[in-house]
Amino acid sequence: MATLRERPYVQFNFLVDLGTGNTNGPEAGFQEVSGIGMEVTVSEYRAGNHKENSVMKITGLNKATDVTLKRGVIGSLNLYQWLNDIRNGDQKAFRTVTIQLQNEDHTAVVSTWKLLRARIIKNVNGPFNAKGTDVAMEELTLAYERLEME
Repeated sequence: MATLRERPYVQFNFLVDLGTGNTNGPEAGFQEVSGIGMEVTVSEYRAGNHKENSVMKITGLNKATDVTLKRGVIGSLNLYQWLNDIRNGDQKAFRTVTIQLQNEDHTAVVSTWKLLRARIIKNVNGPFNAKGTDVAMEELTLAYERLEME
């Protein structure tokens, strides 16, 4: 449940559940989650005999934006296995992914985003650089059908 307060929450205390019920351990640890959002499209309409010289806005379909998650490469195949199920046509591979923002002392969830009927549409690893000192990263892009917030 969302917790209202006057001072904004910081962005760096969050939990990710990839639909498995697990938010602990390295497989659930992500450095970044971006792109959570939705929009409602509108259609414009105007009859020729309308008294105002402007269009009416008619509410259309709901669209959910793709979400990107990034984490360090940890040698886990859990994301590959999920993606493999999806690309092999497993209709049960769609999941509800939950992202929860926590307060500063990690004692309460202050806002929750649920990505309904989510699936991996892209998984990118790297770049790898023999002269670099950065952490090896993997990037996951999720498409989902509906966003719910609590």
